[in-house]
Amino acid sequence: MAQSADSRKFNKAAFIGLGVMGYPMAGHLARNGFEVTVYNRTESKAQQWVEAYGGKSAPTPALAAADAQIVFSCVGNDDDVRAISTGPDGAFSAMASDSIFVDHTTASAEVARELAAKCADKGIAFLDAPVSGGQAGAENGVLTVMVGGSQETFDRAKPVMDSYARAVGLMGPVGSGQLTKMVNQICIAGLVQGLSEGLDFASRCGLDVDQVLEVISKGAAQSWQMENRGQTMGRNEFEFGFAVDWMRKDLGLCLEEARRVKGRLPVTALVDQFYAEVQAMGGGRWDTSSLIRRLRDT
Repeated sequence: MAQSADSRKFNKAAFIGLGVMGYPMAGHLARNGFEVTVYNRTESKAQQWVEAYGGKSAPTPALAAADAQIVFSCVGNDDDVRAISTGPDGAFSAMASDSIFVDHTTASAEVARELAAKCADKGIAFLDAPVSGGQAGAENGVLTVMVGGSQETFDRAKPVMDSYARAVGLMGPVGSGQLTKMVNQICIAGLVQGLSEGLDFASRCGLDVDQVLEVISKGAAQSWQMENRGQTMGRNEFEFGFAVDWMRKDLGLCLEEARRVKGRLPVTALVDQFYAEVQAMGGGRWDTSSLIRRLRDT
């Protein structure tokens, strides 16, 4: 059995899941001096990461986590998180007591609580810590991390997460990170639809869209989406960024949680269906700003 981790000084980390977010996040850990072992379902991606950043790769999550004092995951959904943590060859089976498991996946608050309970049985600390900032934020090390868990565990893990984040906040007990990420996605959904309608309206009125953006981005309509996606929306460019498929998965989590707490999300539900239309157009991998396409194609 693995020995107790040194909770005061981390130098060995594992990262499970090397997608567009996890790959650069794990890279920042390596560049900041951590000994990193990675696992990815597609082994060639893990080997590519090792060639780029050093460190080691492992053929299973358990082997990746075996010597790690802190283990990070960033995978697709609830089932993926369960598979890499509690499934056959899952990380929990090999993690040391007093080590920390940090899940950066955007998943349900329910699965966060479920995994925290299983960690507690093994003496492992747990944080749910979904991120915002997209691929560019991950690559540039400027993500926002929304965390659920205990203050003690957060204080131990935050200096490590600072490797790829510019803001890391403890939002409350386990599950609070995922709930905060839901708020984030709810706010984005309505905003992108409003921006899509505004820019399509400007175009149909014969206005110079770039000039419109230059002016209104200095006033009350300003937003991250306007600053970072307005011009590409005007040019019909969507082959980058946070995919529609991922956004629909996230909005599904929001709508499910809203039903549980008897909340009402009428605009979010409507925008979710608009994204379904974009998927039907073949835009599942387009950036979320592609909502404007359904207006232009009508």
